[in-house]
Amino acid sequence: MSLHPNLEKMLITCITEHKEHVYRLAFSYVKNQEDALDIVQEAIHKAFASVESLKNTASMKSWFYRIVVNTSLDFLRKHKKMQVVDETMLEAMDSGSEDVYANMDLEIALNELPTMYRSVITLRYFEDLKIDEIAEVLSENISTIKTRLYQALRLLRIRMNDENPEEAL
Repeated sequence: MSLHPNLEKMLITCITEHKEHVYRLAFSYVKNQEDALDIVQEAIHKAFASVESLKNTASMKSWFYRIVVNTSLDFLRKHKKMQVVDETMLEAMDSGSEDVYANMDLEIALNELPTMYRSVITLRYFEDLKIDEIAEVLSENISTIKTRLYQALRLLRIRMNDENPEEAL
């Protein structure tokens, strides 16, 4: 099956322009460089295989992000993988040492959030998507995304305050 040349060019442009964001998005789910790269590669393959079904080319970015999110979730379901932790994270989690990075508590708290909340936070604050784009990526309605974002921020605030009780005062 040959793609419409303009559609193929648009998809290549979309992938090229957002490659770092897409990699970070996949990495935010699997916490492993090789797995994230595999997910991105598989998502690109899926995108090319189904680009003809894309009805609105203006939503290509969120369509591609949705493929990456779904591919990441599929990967996690298939592998039921424990999160790989790097040396920095191990040092920070060791009770005898202080945080290596100031934002390590935030990273740990984010990783402890249920996937539906972590996805909304990641897409909104790390990928800088608008609420309507997040709704499109996650195939949810806008009010659901707003509610999840509010709940996720509340959970993060509670977790951050629990981990840093002196900062809550």
